[in-house]
Amino acid sequence: MCVCRFRSFDAGILPILFAYLEAGVYNDFKFMERNPNVMRKRKCRLAFGAVMVAMLVMTACGQKEDKTGKDKNSMEGENNITATTTTGVEPTKAAETTPTSEATPTLTPGGDGSGELLQDPDDLEGGEQGDGTVDMDKVTEVLCPSAYTDKKPGVTYDTVMHFTYYSETTGCERGANILLPADYDKDRKYPVLYFLHGIFGDENSMIKDANCRITEIVGNLKAEGIIGDVIIVFPHMYATGDPNLKPGFTLEQTLPYDNFINDLTNDLMPYVEKTYGAMTDRENRGIIGFSMGGRETLFIGVTRSDLFAYITAIAPAPGVTPGKDWAMAHPGQLTEDELVIHRTDYMPELLMVCCGTKDSVVGKFPLSYHNIMTKNEVKHVWYEVPGADHDANAIKSGLYNFLIRWKPGK
Repeated sequence: MCVCRFRSFDAGILPILFAYLEAGVYNDFKFMERNPNVMRKRKCRLAFGAVMVAMLVMTACGQKEDKTGKDKNSMEGENNITATTTTGVEPTKAAETTPTSEATPTLTPGGDGSGELLQDPDDLEGGEQGDGTVDMDKVTEVLCPSAYTDKKPGVTYDTVMHFTYYSETTGCERGANILLPADYDKDRKYPVLYFLHGIFGDENSMIKDANCRITEIVGNLKAEGIIGDVIIVFPHMYATGDPNLKPGFTLEQTLPYDNFINDLTNDLMPYVEKTYGAMTDRENRGIIGFSMGGRETLFIGVTRSDLFAYITAIAPAPGVTPGKDWAMAHPGQLTEDELVIHRTDYMPELLMVCCGTKDSVVGKFPLSYHNIMTKNEVKHVWYEVPGADHDANAIKSGLYNFLIRWKPGK
């Protein structure tokens, strides 16, 4: 079957030709009997027009779309603009990684051993072949199994509540959501996880996005006894006291995200631990984030491992280390040499970074963080989510693999 795809030139010429033919046919039928002398002229007009249309159709049909050529590259290339991004992240061009030469992404998942492949939860060693490439047969559970993403009859799921707290850091009231166990008991103590959203998001972005299936994943893992009860806090990460300052792609507009570490440690965590039954030891405290939230998670994780033993950055945005993307130059919260565990008396039990293979927003920045940490000999888990963009598929995978390794409440 031939599907014609006309060029703009062809599309502009065709209406003229059809108008020409229409005039010819109309004149022939209207005037032919009254003007037999013009019959030959009308026939010539029709023949000429028919030949021109036939030639254009043949040319257009010959322009078959090359599925491995330019058309595909224009749809799936690094600078593609996606309109399906969710969870508080505005669709943007893919980030163009320009860190220093040491961090330029060149390694396949697994690196040289410091950044481990996603393996069986009880065995994070190995997985690389001799040439450093990935043996996909040994990589397990990269995608969140569908058995954990749908609500099931007979399973009781946790309850979402909204609260506000006063932030000394910003000088104003701030909001957050909290996911409490269905049978929450104020006299019990629970592990606590802080879940950070992406740029332009707020405390509702992650938990209120049904595509992320956070409540379902947590509830189904609990129902099977893989994890125990856990409290999950969803903060508003844009920590500014200036009501006129809004998120955006300038340094001034992104600094409030970097200020969140102060709001978190000085205001939000003390409020949660005072108000709810949250455990206060690092082994029972985790942090996870997506996109801009992944960037801040990685920064908080390596600088405050005394507070968090379990850390996962999903598709972390540029800006942890110096770099430049399509929108702005990022001075970096840390130099590349500083992307290490700062408090070596408190090494993470889990430091994990993941990203979709088709991420059209943060591009290769997550891979560059993996490469930098590999160079700095920081023990961590790195993996890519096959087929995932900057989307809920990456989030579900990251959350699932984080929880089955942490096993909070077990």
